[in-house]
Amino acid sequence: MARPAPSRWSVARLLYLALGTAALALGLVGVVVPLLPTTPFLILAAFGFARSLPQLERWLLAHPRFGPGLQAWRARRAIPPAAKRASAAGMAAGLAIFWAWRAPDWPLLLLVAALMLLVGAWIWSRPD
Repeated sequence: MARPAPSRWSVARLLYLALGTAALALGLVGVVVPLLPTTPFLILAAFGFARSLPQLERWLLAHPRFGPGLQAWRARRAIPPAAKRASAAGMAAGLAIFWAWRAPDWPLLLLVAALMLLVGAWIWSRPD
């Protein structure tokens, strides 16, 4: 009896594909949910796809909306100015929604605001 041909799909490759798919899904949800970031998940998705299905990585890098930002990140660790403004607006909206919806105690609200400021400062420190 002939042995079946070896599969090109290793466990690691399947895990990278699962990582890329999950990160892409979370990134797409992040497009509409203010507190969920989009770009970090898309960067992670490109990483996973590069190690599992390079054609999906190429598709993501060539995407008209997400591709330029991903390419800038890969080339120079840069974040485009429009993405910086969108992240600042999203964090401000998220903090306002958090405060209005949950009405947390001041220490918790200040902690969340401080974390958002730190993340925002890091984002704005990246090159354009």
